[in-house]
Amino acid sequence: MGLFDLIRSELIDIIEWIDDSQHTLVWRFPRHDNEIKNGAQLIVRPGQMAVFVYEGEIADVYPPGHYELTTANRPVMTTLESWKYGFDSPFKAEVYFVSTRQLTDLKWGTPNPIMLRDPEFGPIRIRAFGTYTLKAVDPKALLTEIVGTDGQFGADDVTTLLRSVIQSAFADLIGSSQIAALDLASNYQQLASTLREKVVERIDDEYGLDCPQLFIVNISFPESVEKALDTRTSMGVIGDMNKFQQYQMGQAMTAAAEGGGGGGAAEGMGLGVGMAMASRMMPAAGASPVAAPSVGPPPPPAADAWYVAVNGQTKGPFTSDQMRSGIASGDVNGQTMVWMAGMAAWSPAATVPTLATALTASTPPPPPPAS
Repeated sequence: MGLFDLIRSELIDIIEWIDDSQHTLVWRFPRHDNEIKNGAQLIVRPGQMAVFVYEGEIADVYPPGHYELTTANRPVMTTLESWKYGFDSPFKAEVYFVSTRQLTDLKWGTPNPIMLRDPEFGPIRIRAFGTYTLKAVDPKALLTEIVGTDGQFGADDVTTLLRSVIQSAFADLIGSSQIAALDLASNYQQLASTLREKVVERIDDEYGLDCPQLFIVNISFPESVEKALDTRTSMGVIGDMNKFQQYQMGQAMTAAAEGGGGGGAAEGMGLGVGMAMASRMMPAAGASPVAAPSVGPPPPPAADAWYVAVNGQTKGPFTSDQMRSGIASGDVNGQTMVWMAGMAAWSPAATVPTLATALTASTPPPPPPAS
């Protein structure tokens, strides 16, 4: 302290605290050698309490008000030994101001996930975060257990402690609540109220603090679990998966027909949709067929299945006899694109040996020359 501050402390006899930080819990009044003169004015504003500490012991606590420290009107600090001689000479004491208003916008969270045994999903990890408010209710306990001799003590200095208390209480609450994971969101208010009570039980008597308000803003699941829940929800919205696939196939065929591409593009689309529909109707590859009772001879082998591309649309399946009838009637010619299982791609009918024979046989011989 400089000379000017020393002289100023000898002249000023007003002891007060004007808090501009909004997040300070305890502030010690600075005074040279901690001397308080006879006639000093103590001003304790609303939302504050003043605590006098003499020789390491708390002497008295002053609620909001204006106090004049004189011999005639002496406060109730009867525990100060030097005061039994009055205020004829300065005495030494530390004055701490404690904020008793609520400190808001304080945040808490779970840095590590908490394991929850869910009846539907089994073991699942969850995280949570929220906000809370803090208030000093017992200045003596606060100074004794936490502040000590710090000249200034703010909310940040106690945040780590409060977050640890909230996290521990939240883990106990989630484990004992037996609430399903999907029902947690609908119970935020109830969980937050119970959580606040558990926190207050741990900090009120021991640290002289109160938690007037505590909120749960969000309880979240791991990203992989959220994706699985989204997929499950989508499947529930779709409903009948077979009908949905049929609808998709119909939309694809319509889009291919309206695309105007024609030729190989449209035919390829028709081929792909046809194969997809066929694969849906056939049992899955590798699935074990259900054994049928032996009541007769095996069924005859399936007939050939031919597909014909007509105006960008797939027609069929047709048997070999139907294809020969189409060739005979002229509906199928050598340029008609055809396909059947085992062919690499759609091909003109004239290049398929099985159909080329029928096309040649159906072609009439040239007329005889004129005589």
